[in-house]
Amino acid sequence: MAAMLEARELNLTLDFCLRVGELLLSSGAGAADVTATMQALAWQYGVRNPEVDVTFTSLSMSFQPAPEEPSVVLIRQVKQRDIDYEDLTLVDHLVREVLRGEVELKDARTRLARIVSSGHIRPRWAATLGWGVMAAGVGLQLGGNAAVVVIAAVAAIGIDRLQLVMGRRRIPFFYRQIAGGGLATLIAVAAAASWLDLDPSLVVTANLIMLLAGIGFMGALQDALTGFYVTAGARLTEALLATAGIIAGVSGGLTVADLAGVSVDRIDVGTSTLKDVTVMAVGAAICAAAFAFASYAPRRTLLPIGLVAAVAMVISQTVRIGGVGSTWSTALAAFFVGLVSYTVAGRLRVPPLVVVVSAVVPMLPGLSIYRGLSLLGEGAGYTSEGLLAIITAASIAIALSSGVILGEYVAQPLKREAHRLESRLAGPRLVGPLKVRSRESSRRVRRRSSDPAARD
Repeated sequence: MAAMLEARELNLTLDFCLRVGELLLSSGAGAADVTATMQALAWQYGVRNPEVDVTFTSLSMSFQPAPEEPSVVLIRQVKQRDIDYEDLTLVDHLVREVLRGEVELKDARTRLARIVSSGHIRPRWAATLGWGVMAAGVGLQLGGNAAVVVIAAVAAIGIDRLQLVMGRRRIPFFYRQIAGGGLATLIAVAAAASWLDLDPSLVVTANLIMLLAGIGFMGALQDALTGFYVTAGARLTEALLATAGIIAGVSGGLTVADLAGVSVDRIDVGTSTLKDVTVMAVGAAICAAAFAFASYAPRRTLLPIGLVAAVAMVISQTVRIGGVGSTWSTALAAFFVGLVSYTVAGRLRVPPLVVVVSAVVPMLPGLSIYRGLSLLGEGAGYTSEGLLAIITAASIAIALSSGVILGEYVAQPLKREAHRLESRLAGPRLVGPLKVRSRESSRRVRRRSSDPAARD
């Protein structure tokens, strides 16, 4: 009976770890972070040194109690689900409480089931409006007038509803991206053919950035840098297919525009001024905050995320005005985002992933992709320039991902050393204890001190 109870406890522990890992991985967390979290949870509940295998579509966890006993192996498939930063935040809080010894396994499983099954904190139509505001922010960031901002928002709302309907019919993500890119271009072409005074290329670019926002370039590069090459390859393949779908949809829409005789010019990036940088910063703040809202991030995070994105955009454009290329200026801005994400996320009590992903969305290379497609559509004389613009877009995406990850690598040791310095040099705290010990850990310490066998 004791062996059966131990086996039951082991299975429940491994299943709990797998369910937490599934939610983290489907929310965009790196495979290294998922593995470390699962191992820490298992260790906390008494399962020492389990084997964890993370791929893009499945998670497996095994444990062998002794060499002469068979291994216990559990496998869980990773289901694709909508990104919900509220669920991610609640699970992060649960993990921290478990690692502090405050939650027993049964209660932790109950809380996790409640988090996963409770649904979104906002109605789906509110998220759709969030996507519209995000595209409007990008239109403002690109220097568009009121007509561009309104049409970009309307197109984004239409794209989100179209992709939602297609998703319910289980149509693959690649075709949903094609439909989104085509719809954005056709709406821009229709607006350009009307009496409205607007630049349709700005509308297309604004919705390109909206479509690029859900692609996991950063997770793919993080997995590659941390040695999870299978997961990195799968994520990169998905990202490339999604981007190819956007390119196919937009190029199809541009072909329709040519057949209809509507001119959709490419955007030529000129020299920015201080006024332009200010407008771009405001647009970037709106875009980042709206993306976080549409991804169900807690409301307390919206303003700080917008401020981080605005500062990052100012850094990027200021460095670019100084003569540095777009790739390096984007990398420096992304490094800033990664550097401050841990401090901001710690004060907001959310995972750093929520701050990082939302803040880099305004810097996604939608402009370079659109310029490349426009140049490729103008004929053989512009093929080399178009390919160069596409390559620039790829380099900007890599610069964003690598800059953020480098900032995270630098931020973690700095935060750790700052805490140690505070512990060594700080005098009596005026408010709050210097170090909090949980009730459960204090109980275990007292139990060890009173039990001679435990001390031995």
